[in-house]
Amino acid sequence: MISRVFDFMKQSKSIQLNNRLFLDLLSSSPSTKPKALHDVFINHRGTDTKRNIATLLYDNLNARNIRPFLDSKNMKPGDKLFDHINRAILTSKVAVTVFSPNYCDSYFCLHELALIMESKKRVIPIFFDIKPSQLDVMIERVTCSDDEIQRFRWALQEAKDIVGLTFDSCKGNLSEVVTVASDVIVERLVELEAEAEDV
Repeated sequence: MISRVFDFMKQSKSIQLNNRLFLDLLSSSPSTKPKALHDVFINHRGTDTKRNIATLLYDNLNARNIRPFLDSKNMKPGDKLFDHINRAILTSKVAVTVFSPNYCDSYFCLHELALIMESKKRVIPIFFDIKPSQLDVMIERVTCSDDEIQRFRWALQEAKDIVGLTFDSCKGNLSEVVTVASDVIVERLVELEAEAEDV
């Protein structure tokens, strides 16, 4: 049932139109780009990370007066999924990608990652119980076109080439990785502010 609903959503003209609008936003000049609604977009696989690192990171950033976006915290019933998430990505300053064992099984995670990489956001990867070398698109070709799979593979490769944080739930301290990640996010936001002042 879910796959049929998803297939309908992918083929829907409104989704295609909205994606075209978001691609137009990507190509617009810096002076016409929308104001940042969120400082940080948290890209994650809910089944793996929503009840631990994603929510803890959201709460830690919020406590520091940073405006994070996490789907379960920022979206309300009735919000259009793709519209809301795409806009949050495009209007965020920094993105955190929490890679986990089931991340690459999700069309939504990979779509978000591709949009993050296409929009040239500062990305902070967190490898949560997975190594960068283990990341590969695991979606069936029935679900996605060859072009989408190539887009997702490109985005994964780009993300693998960025120095990230690693966490092993068997050995690591979750509180410590959340604190370190939050510190890194603050540093990146400060760097972006300094760059904006120099322009």
